Amino acid sequence: MGALRTWRQLESPAVFLSPLISRHNLLKLSNPNGTNKLLLQRRRHTRYGSISAAPPPPLSVTAVISPMADTNFSTGVERDSVDRSFTEIIVIRHGETEWNAEKRIQGHLDIDLNDVGRQQAVAVAERLSRESKISAVYSSDLKRALETAETIASRCGGLQVIQDPNLRERHLGDLQGLVYSDAPKMKTKAYEALQSHGNDVEIPGGGESLNQLYKRCTNSLQAIGSKHRGERVVVVTHGGVIRALHERASLGTGRRAGRILNVSVNVLHLSDPDKWVIKSWGDVSHLNGAGYLDSGFGGDRTSG
Repeated sequence: MGALRTWRQLESPAVFLSPLISRHNLLKLSNPNGTNKLLLQRRRHTRYGSISAAPPPPLSVTAVISPMADTNFSTGVERDSVDRSFTEIIVIRHGETEWNAEKRIQGHLDIDLNDVGRQQAVAVAERLSRESKISAVYSSDLKRALETAETIASRCGGLQVIQDPNLRERHLGDLQGLVYSDAPKMKTKAYEALQSHGNDVEIPGGGESLNQLYKRCTNSLQAIGSKHRGERVVVVTHGGVIRALHERASLGTGRRAGRILNVSVNVLHLSDPDKWVIKSWGDVSHLNGAGYLDSGFGGDRTSG
């Protein structure tokens, strides 16, 4: 494996949306009860304090088939497996949390989804339930990922979620729990480590280096790929982890991960001996029309 490039070089403010958005069916999420308006109002207030509101009613999901849609997406013809030469792994970032909305650093701290995040989880679960058969669902053991994964599993055949601590977000040491804008003053050394160009720099307070994160999560995904050859598998994880997986799959290509959005769908093909191919990246077409809310961090070096 070649040397890791500095992750700062991979950052980009732009979102790379997969060609699937134009080729695949778009899921239009309609909500006659006005939930979208509530969600948009809620986001405007979130950064300055939460508002009291009853949980919004569930989204109603309508599939709209594009004339150019890939017939594997949602035509009613289900494939029970993929080509036996590879494993198709659908990597998904968890739904939004209140800390995402507040730009508060989570790392290994165990934060629940907020109401927006739960609806996002339903939207991606409904999308996947209309696609080809899922054989297994894996997840980080942190609640924000696990709840997202359980929502997906319940709509994709009632599968049991397999928890894997190696899919956790990067441990961010002394920065965990801080609002990002406060970090430079409150934990200067930890913040400088986070911003460092060195992939082997650990964050003070028990935090991991980028290389440590890369090793544990890529090893985990490789093991999943080897176990499920010829199958389609979902992995729910975090922004920093997904960025590391993109780095592994795009070695030598110069491709950038862009922002890692909540419940974005990222498809990888893993084959023997250890070949990784990105088939699509950053697809959030399932959130079209749902009052889509851009998360506070987007998984960029902080996280998520």
